[in-house]
Amino acid sequence: MQDESPVSSHRSRTFCRAAAALALSVAICGTGIAAEFTFAALGDMPYNACEESRLIGMIAEMNREKLAFVVHVGDFKAAIERCSDELFQQRKEWFDLIHHAFVYVPGDNEWIDCTRTWGSGYKPLERLQKLRELFFSSASSLGQAPIKLIRQADATRGAHDYPEHSRWVYQRLLFLTLNAPGPDNNARAMPDEFSRRSVAIREWIEDGFRIARVGGLRAVVILMHANPWTLPGVPRRGFRELLATLAGEIRRFPGEVLLLHGDTHQYRFDKPPLDNATGALANFTRVEVFGSPFVNWVRIRVSEEEGRVRFDATPGS
Repeated sequence: MQDESPVSSHRSRTFCRAAAALALSVAICGTGIAAEFTFAALGDMPYNACEESRLIGMIAEMNREKLAFVVHVGDFKAAIERCSDELFQQRKEWFDLIHHAFVYVPGDNEWIDCTRTWGSGYKPLERLQKLRELFFSSASSLGQAPIKLIRQADATRGAHDYPEHSRWVYQRLLFLTLNAPGPDNNARAMPDEFSRRSVAIREWIEDGFRIARVGGLRAVVILMHANPWTLPGVPRRGFRELLATLAGEIRRFPGEVLLLHGDTHQYRFDKPPLDNATGALANFTRVEVFGSPFVNWVRIRVSEEEGRVRFDATPGS
């Protein structure tokens, strides 16, 4: 048998330490979630000046709510807006107004679409690097009450340099972020970039579910931008491996799983099939946030019913 590579060995040691810490936490805190909690989700906004002003009002509304944290699942600008440093900085300043912890996930409008003429011809990977500098350079979330995050770039010591892939545990639920943007995960425009990131995404999903199983966590929540399901006339070839990995992990996980995404601007709260072979899985739920022209957030309430985590989603306002 071949010796384990240094990267694989480090990943194994890192996982064992994390799993042991989680297991100890579970042993001390008991088997159920400590208390019901609510978090806010939004995405695919603002796209114009009118939505920008409404976003500021929406932030003020969320600030008055008792929320565990706020997440934005990508596309904080329209594709036709310039991908300038100034716009990126403006968005960060607005997000810094949020009183709660704030976690952001990249969408295609912020980096992939920046190569288009209307994006002023920026290079996508250069724009992604700028996003990392502004939004993903710390071991904590954004917002005025930041929480600690584990980033894939740190967890793997650079084996997968994707700081936008993060995870954290709250009330015995594991939250996992992925850089998986719509509409096709950059699979057609930049196949080499897609292939490298796809490997990192699958390993981040597998590591997260492994930690959740070993630690006896009650649920896993996955946050990403893209709607990975094929729509009429819009094939989504860049998500086959992601969905297959996710389906396999969900089948092996005894708790509930929530996928929270944006991209197609249609609020949904349902149980779509992950693949054609098995159809819908009983422990899997999907929420899609509102998107432009609808400026609204989604209130996601997490509770426990008959020993299982329950997710409820309602419009924020």
